[in-house]
Amino acid sequence: MNPPPVFDLWVFLKTKPLLWLVLTLGSWVAARRLQDAVGGAPWANPVAVSSILLGVILWLTGASYEEFFAGAQFVHFLLGPATIALGITLIEHMQALRKLVIPVFGALIAGVVASVASTWLLCHVAQLPADITLSMLPKSATAPVAMAVSESIGGNPSISMSGVLLTGVTGAIIVTPLFNLLGFKNWRARGFAAGLTAHGIGTARAYQVSAEAGVYAALALALAALLQGLLLPLVL
Repeated sequence: MNPPPVFDLWVFLKTKPLLWLVLTLGSWVAARRLQDAVGGAPWANPVAVSSILLGVILWLTGASYEEFFAGAQFVHFLLGPATIALGITLIEHMQALRKLVIPVFGALIAGVVASVASTWLLCHVAQLPADITLSMLPKSATAPVAMAVSESIGGNPSISMSGVLLTGVTGAIIVTPLFNLLGFKNWRARGFAAGLTAHGIGTARAYQVSAEAGVYAALALALAALLQGLLLPLVL
């Protein structure tokens, strides 16, 4: 029995980078519309929803990751410039940030040490192999930095990327309800904590909630990435 024409069409299309680029962007737009439809609920995080949608598409079609990334790499390329562009916001608020140098750096050092130490402890308790432990240590840094640091200390950048995404999505989902539950009302502290622990995805969530929180989340993201990028390779 000959396969239906639509099957032949799919076999042809799935090898084309443009198809996966369109599906990636389409999944993101659909995820954003879902979040808007539910009033910006944290559980409807666009990164999580679009990742699930793309995962289901790959599973149903049997397409390989290599075929998918041939198109998605164009979006992946923009990750670095998007991270650097956060510096524009920091420059605009530089005068206010100068007055908070001591508390900012105190919170930065405490947060980075707590993140790395707790990750190492959990991996040690779970008796994970050394390469996985090393891959997970920079999970709270933004993706480009985490992957570069992981490779330099003997980890696996792909595992690091997975850890970064899971950390960011989880942080973005729980950060607002958690801070509301604990009664934290200082937008600077809320934003800084979100950016420090949940990097770019947490920063995006902070901007959705408050512009002031977003500024300090971007500051924490940049400084935490810099500190981890410098210290982890030296220490390990």
